[in-house]
Amino acid sequence: MTERSVVVGPDGRAKAYRPIPDADRMAAIAAGLAAYERGDFFEAHEDLEPAWMGTDVIAERALLQGIIKVAAAYVHDVRGNPAGIARNLTGARTLLLEAAANGPSANVAGIDLDALIADIDLRLDDIAAHPDHPTLGPPTLARLRRSDP
Repeated sequence: MTERSVVVGPDGRAKAYRPIPDADRMAAIAAGLAAYERGDFFEAHEDLEPAWMGTDVIAERALLQGIIKVAAAYVHDVRGNPAGIARNLTGARTLLLEAAANGPSANVAGIDLDALIADIDLRLDDIAAHPDHPTLGPPTLARLRRSDP
């Protein structure tokens, strides 16, 4: 049976926590990022969710949930729902800023958060300019080089 407990987020809301071994969490992250890179955004969301729920480190949870929300945005894109894209990108941006504020130690995915947040901003601007048919596709999840902080 999986241990279940509650993690309280910075917003004061209880969040599910189902601990999984570090190796399994890292495998879920790798699978989720690979699915995102293939353009399989629903699968990316599904693969990343156990990793998000599998840690009680708040900054890591923000990072993973932010990436999940970026993937969810592009599930809405496939469904032709620009409002869903904007809503999820806005939520992702907030979470990724929180993760970035906690420094590189929480960035278990090795994503260039500054670049991703800037790409989200471009897409939000694009949706504002083209509310019925955004012209920009999903952002790339650029990786940090090992020498980056």
